[in-house]
Amino acid sequence: MFVPIHDDNPLRHIRMPVVTWGIIAICCLIFFLEASGMEHRVLASFAIVPMELLRMGVLGGAAMGPNDALAVPERYTLVSYMFLHGDIMHLTGNMLFLWVFGDNVEDALGHLRYALFYVFCGIAGGLAHAFMLPTSGIPLIGASGAIAGVITAYVLLYPKVLVWVLAFRFFPLRISAAFALGAWILTQFAMLAVPYLMPGTNIGPISWWSHIGGIVAGGGLLLAMRYAAPSGERP
Repeated sequence: MFVPIHDDNPLRHIRMPVVTWGIIAICCLIFFLEASGMEHRVLASFAIVPMELLRMGVLGGAAMGPNDALAVPERYTLVSYMFLHGDIMHLTGNMLFLWVFGDNVEDALGHLRYALFYVFCGIAGGLAHAFMLPTSGIPLIGASGAIAGVITAYVLLYPKVLVWVLAFRFFPLRISAAFALGAWILTQFAMLAVPYLMPGTNIGPISWWSHIGGIVAGGGLLLAMRYAAPSGERP
């Protein structure tokens, strides 16, 4: 739908978004290791495989599926999966959204709360995918669930901020975050209805349920953090 470029939203409470930059650096480093020839079965060990996760349970051990090279406990994959990406476009898209919107959410929450927020949104996205597709043996990777939480927090915190985007990847527009990110959020829900409205339609390999899990967690966690914060503190 659109590609974010820049937002008119300076930092107010922190000097540098070190957590956001750190997440981007880790994801890029891991992708470089993937591209340099790391065995596919090693990577698959750190992905979420719904049928394996649910068979072992969130508190259980490693399932050692046929695509795994390492005995990684399934509960750990709820975190590790969000630092892996399938290809350069997958990585670039996720990191661009995080670069544009993550710094301001980190600014609002503070470094530690933001780090916890990001991880819990990613876990929620992974669990939503697993519970909604319990028989799937396809590995799930990517930061989309966590970033969906960041996007939801951003639009709740800064709905009136103007954002530069490339509409349909070519046309530059300067529009409000409420419009741009609200449309993105609505699209995630709409895509779940496509197979029912148009049977046989291929909606691609994207895990829409992980996006939904991240969106719901992002909104809930942000509201909880705002409510729990002592008077006068962020967020």
